[in-house]
Amino acid sequence: MNSRILRKAALCVALGACLGTMAPLAMAQSATGAVAGRATAGDQLVLTSRQTGLSRTVTAGGDGAYRLTQLPVGDYSLQVVRDGQPVGSPVQVNVALGGTTSVNLGRDGGVANLDAIEVVGSRVVNRVDVFSIETATNVSREEIARLPVPQDLSSVALLAPGVIGGNSSLGGISFGGSSIAENSVYINGLNVTDFYRRQSFSTAPFAFFDQFQIKTGGYSVEFGRSTGGVINAVTRSGSNEFEGGIEVTFEPEAFKATAEDHRFYDTDGAGNPVPVDYRSSRDRSSFLKTNVWASGPLVQDKLFLFAMYEQRQTDSGYNLSSGTTWNTGDSDNGFWGAKLDWNITGNHLLELLAFSDEGDTETTTYRYDWDAAERGAISGVSTSEGGGKSGSITYTGRFGENFVAKAMYGTNRSQSVVSSPSDELCPQVIINASYNAVYASMGRPTVSCHPSASASVVDHHDEREVGRLDFEWALGDHLLRFGLDTETMTTDRTTFYPGPTAQRYTVYSYAPGAVLGNGAAVPAGVSAVVMGRERRDGGVFDTEASAWYIEDDWSITPNLLLNLGVRVDSLDYKTATGSSFIKMDDLVSPRLGFSWDIKGDGRTKLFGNAGRYYLPVNNIINYTFAGGLVDEYTYYALDGWSAQTNPVTGTAYMAPVLGAQIGPVDDEMNIGVGDLRQSVDRELDAMYQDEFILGFQSMINQAWSWGVNATYRDLTHAVDDMRINALCGVRHSNLWPIANPGEEVTVWGTTAMGCAQDGWVTIDTSKEGYMLAGSNQIVGYQKPERTYKGVEIQIDRAWDDTWAFNASYLWSKLEGNHEGPVNSDTNYGDTGMVQHWDHPANNERYGDLFNDHRHQIKLRGSYRLNEQWLFGGTVTALSGGPITAFGTSWPGEDSVASYTSEGSGGGTGWICVSNCSAPNAQRVYEYSQRGAFGRMPWIYNVGANVTWTLPVEDVDLKVRLSVYNLLNEQEVINVRGRYEKQPGVYRTTFGTGTRWQSPRYAQLVLTWNF
Repeated sequence: MNSRILRKAALCVALGACLGTMAPLAMAQSATGAVAGRATAGDQLVLTSRQTGLSRTVTAGGDGAYRLTQLPVGDYSLQVVRDGQPVGSPVQVNVALGGTTSVNLGRDGGVANLDAIEVVGSRVVNRVDVFSIETATNVSREEIARLPVPQDLSSVALLAPGVIGGNSSLGGISFGGSSIAENSVYINGLNVTDFYRRQSFSTAPFAFFDQFQIKTGGYSVEFGRSTGGVINAVTRSGSNEFEGGIEVTFEPEAFKATAEDHRFYDTDGAGNPVPVDYRSSRDRSSFLKTNVWASGPLVQDKLFLFAMYEQRQTDSGYNLSSGTTWNTGDSDNGFWGAKLDWNITGNHLLELLAFSDEGDTETTTYRYDWDAAERGAISGVSTSEGGGKSGSITYTGRFGENFVAKAMYGTNRSQSVVSSPSDELCPQVIINASYNAVYASMGRPTVSCHPSASASVVDHHDEREVGRLDFEWALGDHLLRFGLDTETMTTDRTTFYPGPTAQRYTVYSYAPGAVLGNGAAVPAGVSAVVMGRERRDGGVFDTEASAWYIEDDWSITPNLLLNLGVRVDSLDYKTATGSSFIKMDDLVSPRLGFSWDIKGDGRTKLFGNAGRYYLPVNNIINYTFAGGLVDEYTYYALDGWSAQTNPVTGTAYMAPVLGAQIGPVDDEMNIGVGDLRQSVDRELDAMYQDEFILGFQSMINQAWSWGVNATYRDLTHAVDDMRINALCGVRHSNLWPIANPGEEVTVWGTTAMGCAQDGWVTIDTSKEGYMLAGSNQIVGYQKPERTYKGVEIQIDRAWDDTWAFNASYLWSKLEGNHEGPVNSDTNYGDTGMVQHWDHPANNERYGDLFNDHRHQIKLRGSYRLNEQWLFGGTVTALSGGPITAFGTSWPGEDSVASYTSEGSGGGTGWICVSNCSAPNAQRVYEYSQRGAFGRMPWIYNVGANVTWTLPVEDVDLKVRLSVYNLLNEQEVINVRGRYEKQPGVYRTTFGTGTRWQSPRYAQLVLTWNF
């Protein structure tokens, strides 16, 4: 080995040098990293960025400790300076996202304690960070390039142990047993999480990012408003080198396997078999994107720019499950993004981030004959728009050697707009059953030029405005971190019926003299009436969230770190008129953690943490409960039908001819933003979860490390709408307040409801609030409970320019009676209003919850054969989720729970087994636990890729072929949970599939960097 290689290896060992004697360190917002360690007292340590020339200097204290914080991720040189003269050679240091690079230096300026680090080839990886109390997985852009990972943030997160896909009908991912609506996503410290339903987030291309961090537990008090996990990503930045690149991604239809069709049988009212089809074997799609980027200095060592543009083209064609329609989708959108960095001085930095993920998809719907495989006439065209523009500006200032301040302001925008060319031209028309005979005699023609008879037009825009201040102050053995953040989350959403008058028309048969809903009588000679309904709701709704936090990282001894922190949140939800209707103050989240460097050499550690985490209510609650409603009915005589031509599709249809208006407009259903005292619990508390983690990590040698940790999560406090029909012990109409089920609830009671007087009424909903129909028994609701227990074992072999490997096994158990703010059991996704608490029998049973997958195995690895060929692979094996049955009734209750479809909530844990057509008191029920009907099959997913590099010096050209679901497994991943149609009437489709694994597909990526 020549001296150049020896010198390179010696310099690289700095990255993972001994952590045992280092002072504690943690980073605000985790969008940066740090360097710290020990040197000779009084020496100066000069850190210089190899990319940008950024330089910072710190003096080692009397005990030799030093620290440099709030560093942009990247490569640095660390030089010891003594009495104004450099000592030894510069040490090469890499700063990773959210982490601390520990460098202990001897009197000669070289690295000390080489045996306490992992040296892998020319790169050193610190696998045992004795100052970290959280569980997190870091992944770099370089590692992703070696692996077959689909190009989205969720797929990166799924590499981490304990992260799984949620209900595929709803989308999203689950961290440590949480539901899909409990996570947060940050880009450069900017929160980009959807706050309307909290099931998605703003996106950017893979090539826009530099590093990813997936936090699965124990995260610091700087992070809040999440009870699941955190995806933390930072984008690429410019440097002193002019660079650029082009990347083209092909995903043609020819690279995809055929999906399987599925047929099951239900029965009609007469018991005859009725097929239920899931047809997708003829679905097709192709994808092409071209990414162009450039990077370099605008002013050498001072001002840098990274910019990117990506053009995406998607073409698809697919059936609905029944095979009666064919849809073609066309999307041709561009992403743009830029990062500007200004090193004002070595101690003052300014960063600007801007990107846009706006896009739209046009869908054309045709009639389709599955048996003949023929596409018919166009039946509709629609356009869906999503995404938005986002950006942030961040200032970081270092004042002296012990104090750092950081300020950020940013906005995150998104939209969800679905429109059709027919919306302005064509009203919807519905034929009421009373008019069926006449309609049948007409031959049942199409009666509207609008493709939908029921959907409303939705115009939805969200904007989050963020402000943050974060500070760090080093005081001897203490590192104090404190700060505050505010978010104003604004939803601008309206829904209304399409058509030039914004009315939906329903045609009825009426006898002359019949009284209509507006009190008017049907005139003589009129036998058919058209009711025009205008329904418009929504408005602009703000939610204001603020928090402050303080944390002390205290080195009790050189080997023992104690982390003490507290976060206090406040939330204010407002109506469309700007008044508050939900306020939650003083949500206190204590956090306590420790890390013990057992031998004092940085090779092994024992760590643990305990903390409370709050989840806010989402803006869908503002929209649903605190907006105005126009709901007006106008009646017209039907003057026959008129033949018309659809202005969009050119097809013929019959339109109703409106005659004279009958009576006044009925506006009694209009609702203003008024009294919400019966809509929200006056003492409402936020949902929270307590978490406890204990772990151990150790180096095996300089390449291998391993660890084990155990996690316990306990959710006992939920927020949802719940039914109260007996507030004062007397049956009355239903109230649906947003409340804490199973706990005390305070809402406004009236004498009309059976209360002694008008006023606030407090009841313990674990004992009262619901009166059973039939038995008139007063009952309450079970308290929500969700517990997660997990034990994870992981072993890792770091990349050494030849090969890398990571394996993890997780045993976990998720049980209780409450999944969280969504209802995956029955595919109901209106966050915080998912019919968990529509009646007491819905959540009275405990057992295995939807996201309970007892065993999880994840493997990933890469191997470089030579300078031209590199191979990568991933394997995931996930045990199947539980199958739970939902009945329609329960002992003591005459009413029947919601059972209409898989996409509605409700359902009970009771199955009627005999006398089911008799009154409730005579029925015989059997209790069914959660998960009582076994498990879905194991899910296996194998990915593989091969990368070829052009063997020409100074030309960086690569071609990568990735294959996903290599074995083409198409196991069922969602099943029907409805066991009954009516009490005792079995659904033959119970337990049959509704979703399956996506079939095998491949992707070809051509990359040229220059």
